[in-house]
Amino acid sequence: MKIAVCLKQVPTRDWQPRVNDGRTWVRDAEATFELNEPDAYAIEEALRQKEKHGGEVVVCSAGPARVAQALREALARGADRAIHVESEALVTADAVAVAGALAAAMKEESFDLVLTGLQSDDQGFAQTGVALAEILGFPAATIIMEVAVDGPSVRVKRELEGGWFQWVTLPLPAVLTIQSGINQLRYATLKGIMAAKKKEIRRVEPAAVPSKLEIVNLYAPEKKKQTELLSGSPAEAAKALIRKLREDARVLS
Repeated sequence: MKIAVCLKQVPTRDWQPRVNDGRTWVRDAEATFELNEPDAYAIEEALRQKEKHGGEVVVCSAGPARVAQALREALARGADRAIHVESEALVTADAVAVAGALAAAMKEESFDLVLTGLQSDDQGFAQTGVALAEILGFPAATIIMEVAVDGPSVRVKRELEGGWFQWVTLPLPAVLTIQSGINQLRYATLKGIMAAKKKEIRRVEPAAVPSKLEIVNLYAPEKKKQTELLSGSPAEAAKALIRKLREDARVLS
């Protein structure tokens, strides 16, 4: 079985974002970066499927030169080789543009299964995986909590709202977006780190996929604090509070 895992490098969670002078992105030159956590679970699931069915795991990412660090980490965990669609422009590209760049680099590989993390820790759009499936022409399932490959198909367990789950069977090849917590992560050993230095990272030029999203103005949420006293009897105050929660705050339906 030939499995691809699409991963992303994101700013570390303890870094305090600062908007750049053009207010179009953060000052990522000042940031430190790490492997996107949901993608780590996708890598682990791919490695487990390889252990069951054989084959190889290929990690793929789109972004600037620094992304090679995240790819090396995935290789150290056990992936066999990597594909890097290298481009600075993809840092601020939307999900469709990133998916298009990845799909162009992956088409010639003929993967049986493509895994991504459910969403990225920085933007959290949860759209790259489904856009990738559309471009590749593969069936897709999202929020996956269990994967069982059976010959030409894969049976997956999806997490729904309210504690409900759904079992779905898809023909292969297919794209799955993996939920965090699906498995227990393994970490790179010293042997794995040394072996990763010799594994291939194939660098490719990005396909010309125009971004559909333009960032006009980026800013940190403004802190606001306002106190309003509700007068009248307890019953009147309760009615006024419910009205404000429903009409102003819109937290009640």
